[in-house]
Amino acid sequence: MTEQKSQSQQLEFFEIPSPCIGVCESGPRGFCKGCYRSRDERLYWLKVDDATKRKIISACARRKKAVLTRARKQQQKELGESIGQFTLFDDPPSSE
Repeated sequence: MTEQKSQSQQLEFFEIPSPCIGVCESGPRGFCKGCYRSRDERLYWLKVDDATKRKIISACARRKKAVLTRARKQQQKELGESIGQFTLFDDPPSSE
């Protein structure tokens, strides 16, 4: 029975690397623009355990996804206003 361990009990042999990419600048919400960590997450990275590091990395991924989604929506909004995109089922705008 000791051989049947769940994945959550898997042994970790390697240190979890910092998600820092060297772009250390805080954005408007206080998160780093490079790695999306908060100030406290950056400050205490070397002091927290591996489980907490995994949670931080997961949170950073969610933050990055949210930022990219907001930027994409903003870009689509700007392009939609300037181009006036239509679907295949709409009549194309006349050029009179």
